[in-house]
Amino acid sequence: MSTPLNTVEPTDSDLKVEAYIKEQAELDLLRFITCGSVDDGKSTLIGRMLYEAQMIFEDQVATLRNDSRKQGTQGGDIDYALLVDGLAAEREQGITIDVAYRFFNTEKRKFIVADTPGHEQYTRNMVTGASTADVAVILIDARQGVLVQTRRHSFITSMLGIRHVVLAVNKMDLVGYEEQTFDGIVEDYLKFAEKLQFETITPIPLSALKGDNVIARSSHMSWYKGPTLMGYLETVKVRTSQVEHPFRFPVQWVNRPHLDFRGFTGTVTAGVIRPGDRVRVLPAGTEAVVNEIVLYEDRLSRAEAGQAVTITLDREVDASRGDVLVAADAPAGVSDQFDSSIVWMDQEHGFVSRSYWLMIGTARVNATITEIKFKYNINTLEELHTRDLSLNDIGRVTLAFDKPLPFEAYRDCAGMGAFVLIDRFSNHTVAAGMINFALRRAANVHRHALTIDRAARERLNGHQAKVFWFTGLSGSGKSTITNAVEQALYARGIRTYLLDGDNVRHGLNRDLGFTDADRVENIRRVAEVSRLMVDAGLVVITSFISPFRSERDMARSLFDAGQFVEVFLDVPLEVAEARDPKGLYKKARRGELPHFTGIDSPYEPPAKPELVLRSHEMTVAACVEAVLKLL
Repeated sequence: MSTPLNTVEPTDSDLKVEAYIKEQAELDLLRFITCGSVDDGKSTLIGRMLYEAQMIFEDQVATLRNDSRKQGTQGGDIDYALLVDGLAAEREQGITIDVAYRFFNTEKRKFIVADTPGHEQYTRNMVTGASTADVAVILIDARQGVLVQTRRHSFITSMLGIRHVVLAVNKMDLVGYEEQTFDGIVEDYLKFAEKLQFETITPIPLSALKGDNVIARSSHMSWYKGPTLMGYLETVKVRTSQVEHPFRFPVQWVNRPHLDFRGFTGTVTAGVIRPGDRVRVLPAGTEAVVNEIVLYEDRLSRAEAGQAVTITLDREVDASRGDVLVAADAPAGVSDQFDSSIVWMDQEHGFVSRSYWLMIGTARVNATITEIKFKYNINTLEELHTRDLSLNDIGRVTLAFDKPLPFEAYRDCAGMGAFVLIDRFSNHTVAAGMINFALRRAANVHRHALTIDRAARERLNGHQAKVFWFTGLSGSGKSTITNAVEQALYARGIRTYLLDGDNVRHGLNRDLGFTDADRVENIRRVAEVSRLMVDAGLVVITSFISPFRSERDMARSLFDAGQFVEVFLDVPLEVAEARDPKGLYKKARRGELPHFTGIDSPYEPPAKPELVLRSHEMTVAACVEAVLKLL
C-alpha cells in the first residue's frame, strides 16, 4: 500500500521527543517555599538549584556572570541570588522584597518554588507565597541560629497548613562545617516547634553558596547521613490531593449566551464531578442533577479539582456568583459566624466592631470583627490579650457576616476556608485569614417574627422613622444644633429621641475610653441602639464626633435606604478650637487628653453626606431649617 501524500513518517528523534514530553507531563508537581530571616541565603539557594539543575540558558549564565561582577556580593564569583532577586531595590540592598516564583524540574518531579522575603514588614508577602505550598524550606544562618523571623515564618507555615518542613541550616562553610553547631541549632528549633502542627521536620546542613548538600552530598560533612535537599524534595510525600475531597465548586458567574443555555461557570475547588451526579446549591440548599460539563465546545465526562468549566443542571435553580455547588451526599457547612486565625497586613489597626469586605472563594460579604480573642507572641507562642491588631500581628478572632456562607475549615479544604479582609474605602487588603470552625450559637440564634412591626408603629406615630446622624469635630456645634432640631420636631408633634455623646458615655458606654478601639465600639453600640429606636418608629437624632468613615458606613448599613441621614458639621479645626466650650482643646494641647480628635487622633470627613452644615457661617435657626427640609 502506498503512503498517502503529505504524510511524513515520524523519525526516531521525533518519537524520542514525544516520549520525553509525555514523560514530563506525567511528573507530579511539588510547590515549596523558602523562608527565614534576612540574609539567610534563600535566593542564593534557589539560584544554586536552578544552576545545578541546568534550568538556565547559556545567555542567562553569561548575564549572571556579568551581573555578579557588577552587583554581586561574592567578590566577582557567581552570585546565585541574582537569578531570583529581580527587583532593582532588592539587588541594591541584597535582600528579597517581593515573592519570586520559579519553575524547574528534574527527572523525578516538577517544582514551583516561591522565594519569600525575610524582613518583618514583608510578612504579608510571605503569607502569599506560603498559601499554596506543600513544603517549606526554612533557612537558618548557622552563625545566627534560630531568630525571631525564623519563629514567625515557622508559625505562619504551620498555621497555613504546611505539614512538611526542611530545616536548612545554611552557611555551614562559615562555621567550619561543625557538627556541634548544627546539632545545637536543630535542638533549639525542635524545642520551639513542639507546639506547631508539623508532621515531619527534616534538618539538613548545607552551604547554598558552595553547593554542599544542595544537590550533591558534601565531602565536608561526612558526619551527616541524611538526604540532600534536592533528594528530599524529589521524594517527599505531600498532603492528599484535593481530588479525593468531596466536590466543591464556587460559582463565578452564570453563563447564559442565549435563551437555550444556562450554566454555572467557575473552577472546581475540590473533588470530582460527572454528568448524572447530584449536587446541592449552598447556602440555599436546593438540589439538582448535573446535566453536562462544558469546556468551550467540548462536553467532558468529568472535571476535577483545578479545572475551570461550566456546569449545567437538569432543572432551573436559583444560584449566582458566590454560591457554591457541592456534593449532595457530602455538603459543606453554612454559617454566619466563625472562629478564624488571621495575619494583619495593613498599617491601619484592626478593631473589634469595625466592618470590612470579606472575600472567600467567589463571594463577597460584609464582615465585622466581633471579638479579638488574642494575638500570639511569636517567640513563645504565648496568647496575649489585645484590643486591636497591628501590622504583622497574628491572632484569633471571631468574625460575623451579614449573610450565611458555605465553608469548610481551612485545614480540610483551603479553597473553602481561606479569605481576605478588604478595607471598604481604600480597597486595601488588610488581613488574610483561615476559618477554624463555625460558632454554634450562630445556628442557634434566630430572629423572632413580631406582629407589631416598624410600619405599624410609624402609622400609630403618624410619621416615618429616621435617624439623623450628626458628625463633626468637638466644638462644631453638634449638641447645640441637635438640641434645637429636636425642639423643632417636638413642636410639630414628631416623636423623637436625642442620643448625645456625653450623655451616652454616662450610662451605656461609661466603660469605654477614647482610644481608637473604644471609639469604634462606642459608635457600634450607638448605631445598634439607633436601629432599635427606628424600629420603634421614632426619629432618632445622634450627636457624636464619630471620627471614622468605616464606623459611620457600618451605622448606615443597618438601615434601609432613606432612613439614615448623615449631617456633617463642616467647621475648620481652628474655629472649633477657638470655640472650645468645654476647654477640651486646651487640655489636649497640654497633653492631658490623649487621643483627642483633631489634635492627635484623626477625623475622616464624610465622602457623601446628605447634608453639610457650616455652623460658623450659618445661624442655628438656618441649620435647623436645612435639617427639617430633609424630613
